[in-house]
Amino acid sequence: MEHMLLLFILFIPILGLTNGTETEQDFTWHLKKIPQIVSERTFSLESPKFEAKTNLELNSVCGIECQRKLPLPSLSDLKDLLSYETVFENGTRTLTEVNVLGLVLDPAGNTTTRRATRKKRQIYGTDSRFSIYDKRFMTNFPFNTAVKISTGCSGILISPKHVLTAAHCLHNGKDYVKGSKRLRVGLMKTKSRGDGRKRKGARRSRREVSAAQKDPEGATELRQQSKGGRRKQRRSGRKQETSDSMPSFQWTRVKSTHIPKGWFKGVSGDIALDYDYAVLELKRPHKRKYMELGISPTIKMMPRSMIHFSGFDNDRSGQLVYRFCSISDESNDLFYQYCDAEPGSTGSGIYLRLKEPNKKKWKRKIIAVYSGHQWVDVNGEQQDYNVAVRITPLKYAQICFWIHGNDENCTQG
Repeated sequence: MEHMLLLFILFIPILGLTNGTETEQDFTWHLKKIPQIVSERTFSLESPKFEAKTNLELNSVCGIECQRKLPLPSLSDLKDLLSYETVFENGTRTLTEVNVLGLVLDPAGNTTTRRATRKKRQIYGTDSRFSIYDKRFMTNFPFNTAVKISTGCSGILISPKHVLTAAHCLHNGKDYVKGSKRLRVGLMKTKSRGDGRKRKGARRSRREVSAAQKDPEGATELRQQSKGGRRKQRRSGRKQETSDSMPSFQWTRVKSTHIPKGWFKGVSGDIALDYDYAVLELKRPHKRKYMELGISPTIKMMPRSMIHFSGFDNDRSGQLVYRFCSISDESNDLFYQYCDAEPGSTGSGIYLRLKEPNKKKWKRKIIAVYSGHQWVDVNGEQQDYNVAVRITPLKYAQICFWIHGNDENCTQG
């Protein structure tokens, strides 16, 4: 199974070139000029209450038919929607108002493209997810970029100090969720035999247990490792192989979080999936390979319309879960798809492999954030999809601005 998985990962982009209607040059990362997001004014707000409950499934949001009817936001609207809140680890909060420069509004308006009939359930038919057990995959790119958020979601490393995730993992549209005040990010590591015999093992164990108290979802994994974990590893057969390969997490504090104002109720009238993304700045940098941002192409420009992402699904506790699938529908800001996924994987970075310009090398880039299983309004009825927020040129500019603190490094994407 592991070898089959590796073959899928390596050759899916190539398989997309074999249907006779697509050519190799179609599947290239095309550099685009990016609008500028410029900070105009920052002022302090009252500290959040941090009392909201985490909700990993959202209802009554604007769906495919609704997206078609939405008017294009004006430049003034975009300035308001792309202004953002920053919450710091001490609980203080600021609002930054922005200006948007160099933007050419598309007169075509909102469009959607449909490719398949609708289905239901978060797992559609046969469960096509892969649990990653092999350490060669788990601790290497691209799987090592997946991280766990202490509120119960997933995320992806986008710089040495930044993580991209879904806004609803931190904020329900009215208030920040419980646990987001002391937010932690779990970076994967694999536990090898004899870890407990190391001289600094006890100190590290106390630190991990302390972090687990902040993260109830991760506490079970840590208890299993600290209480008899080595005894379980001695069992024969597949259980031994799984236990040896089960990831543990190095928990890192979050220094600050950025969420676009468009996510908040009252600005857009209701929570808007278009703005369901957030960036976390870590207190300390990591030394792992991260994944670069890319601007989301249309489904016609993707090999077999295929996307990939990895996260920590709740029904497979302690496991990194990888999946891939084809996109079914798209709008200007959202992908609608039926990738098999469960709560816990929300916030994962969705990525794609395309050729680099003027090179034969294929490169992975993040093109969307997995928002999760959502109920959306379609012709007055509620339909369910697995939805992802596309990284448009504007969102690329904003996320890039959050990473670098200026727009000088964000002119092309």
